[in-house]
Amino acid sequence: MTALPAGWPRGVRGPGVPGWEDSAAAWLLDLCPADYRGHDVLRRHPVVLARFAAHHVAASLAGARSAYAGARRELGEVVDPEVVAAALRVLEAEGARLARAAREVALVEEALRGARWAPRL
Repeated sequence: MTALPAGWPRGVRGPGVPGWEDSAAAWLLDLCPADYRGHDVLRRHPVVLARFAAHHVAASLAGARSAYAGARRELGEVVDPEVVAAALRVLEAEGARLARAAREVALVEEALRGARWAPRL
């Protein structure tokens, strides 16, 4: 079995383990819009799915950052300040989750493209 790099996603088997690409594809599909499950090419070619997932996660992260930047201006006159503060906390958590997912997708895509990692001493 290949060593796994720091940040490898939970639930995805390591490269070289039987069924690892299937576990990667299932995990990647969970990050993407539900309609992606209906496209055979994405299930047959996990590296294509990984590329699409990377774009989707990056766009979601950009959207969360944009929402955070404008939340006070866009919501300040619509809801109470404590609601805006709570919304900002949600966006902070979501931004952190999406940033982590982006790093994980990048690792899975590297592995699908043939990268392998050596154990660190």
